[in-house]
Amino acid sequence: MAKLYITFGQIHTHSVNGKTFDKGSVALVNCKDYTDGRRRAFEYFDDKWAFAYQGKPDMSFFPRGVIEVNPDENDS
Repeated sequence: MAKLYITFGQIHTHSVNGKTFDKGSVALVNCKDYTDGRRRAFEYFDDKWAFAYQGKPDMSFFPRGVIEVNPDENDS
């Protein structure tokens, strides 16, 4: 299973699976590969996110830390 890290713009706030994602957090999307991760990011956040990283970004910019979007989903 791969991991894709999603960051958000200043005005982007989302509630997914009972969790809040915003400019101060990084969303961790469990996925098969980069393409699957981007597909899932669009499913969860529409087109209201900033960047997708294959590795963890500089966390000094994200005081709320990393929050898993889909911890219970398998990679199917």
